[in-house]
Amino acid sequence: MEKERDDGLPMETQLQEGEQAENQVAVLTVSDRGARGEREDRSGKVIAEMVRSAGWNVAVYKIIPDEKEIIKTELIKLAEEKRVDLVLTTGGTGVAPQDLTPDATLEIITREVPGMAEAMRRESLKKTPHAMLSRAVCGLRGKTLIVNLPGSPRAVQECLEVVMPAIPHALELLRGEVSDCGALPPAIE
Repeated sequence: MEKERDDGLPMETQLQEGEQAENQVAVLTVSDRGARGEREDRSGKVIAEMVRSAGWNVAVYKIIPDEKEIIKTELIKLAEEKRVDLVLTTGGTGVAPQDLTPDATLEIITREVPGMAEAMRRESLKKTPHAMLSRAVCGLRGKTLIVNLPGSPRAVQECLEVVMPAIPHALELLRGEVSDCGALPPAIE
């Protein structure tokens, strides 16, 4: 059963013994004001809604401050202890002094997945020149894919829509479930 937050978002989902859900996702909002309860986390809610609409499970939902060591610690915990398949961060990807999400991510990932961040920036540039200020990073820690998303709800939705079609294949590859990478998914064929 899901444990609900006051705002209706699940904190975590408990699986029954022997049950295994695919695509366990952590939503990690990086915001000083959000962590202090001074601002509603609209971007995290957008991510959680999109994740659920895709049939994936929001296993962890958390708001943390814009502090590099806290971000690093949480990302490592999500990948190594919680063993989620996917971490979607929101916030802290710009050029302001407190925007440290990409820096923290780069310090804990073992491999980058630059095409995902490039695709998000490319599509975002069609909507705003500010997209070129994004320092978002995507990468791997063990079998966990980590994707940095912007902080605004609209930009989160636009960017997540760009990368979502590739995420299931990436997670299958990480789990060792793909035998033929040349096969296109049914929607693309």
